[in-house]
Amino acid sequence: MNSQQVAVVTGASRGVGRGIALALGAAGMTVFVTGRAPEHGGSNLYGQALQGSLEDTAAAITAAGGRGIAVVCDHADDGQVQALFARVEQECGHLDLLVNNAAFIHDQLIEPGPFWAKPPDLVRIIDVGLRSAYIASYYAAPLLLRSAQGLVCFTSSFGAGCYMHGPAYGAQKAGIDKLAADMAVDFEGQGVAALSLWLGPQLTERTRIAGEQHGEQYRAFLADAETPQFNGRVIHALLNDPQLMTFSGRTLITAEIARGYGISEAEGRQPPSHRAMLGEPRRQHPARVI
Repeated sequence: MNSQQVAVVTGASRGVGRGIALALGAAGMTVFVTGRAPEHGGSNLYGQALQGSLEDTAAAITAAGGRGIAVVCDHADDGQVQALFARVEQECGHLDLLVNNAAFIHDQLIEPGPFWAKPPDLVRIIDVGLRSAYIASYYAAPLLLRSAQGLVCFTSSFGAGCYMHGPAYGAQKAGIDKLAADMAVDFEGQGVAALSLWLGPQLTERTRIAGEQHGEQYRAFLADAETPQFNGRVIHALLNDPQLMTFSGRTLITAEIARGYGISEAEGRQPPSHRAMLGEPRRQHPARVI
């Protein structure tokens, strides 16, 4: 069995998932990364090809000092998700960290206009993004319970609390915040925490292309953006924090948590919190109806 800390990062072929996985690898973790295809899959945005692949991510994790394991998994298929965690159990025997990041992102997500003027396919983010996170957590839970300290982490955004990219996106983000809150209740006393993280704007290839298409205001918003690796280092710090269970059930803003851990971007740049402009996470009512 594997003596290293073990993580699963879903949706890690490129973008946010890839950056988080690389940071965990740099910290010496074994990281299972998932994506729908092992090789470059021809994804594009505004006619520009998006680089990166599942195999590239796994190799980069290993090169960074961890152990990267690529697993082809379509998170719209529950059977493939079950097989993923069966493999983790077989190869490692336990799981320390699940990062629920996989989501369906439609090319027209950030286009202006009301939801009825866009393709109804945008709602697939509820299936691959919300439902899929529940299923991954379901199959991960028995393995997390074998860890000395486990964590289920959801990558969310300020769109859970304000209007951002339309109702489908907002519902998915608000939904995963609630999954974290309620899963924390079920994990209580078991040594496993569940929490959701509001990431700020991310510096990815997708956002770079979007910035080129959407003008100066969008590019200015990205000037203080976060790298996905920054968020990966925050997640790793949370996982290894002796006080992790005090955060369980909460939605946290990564830019704020990073300061407490002394985590910054290159050359000491500290990404700002957007709490004042975009709102703050909701606190769940303490009532419990069993």
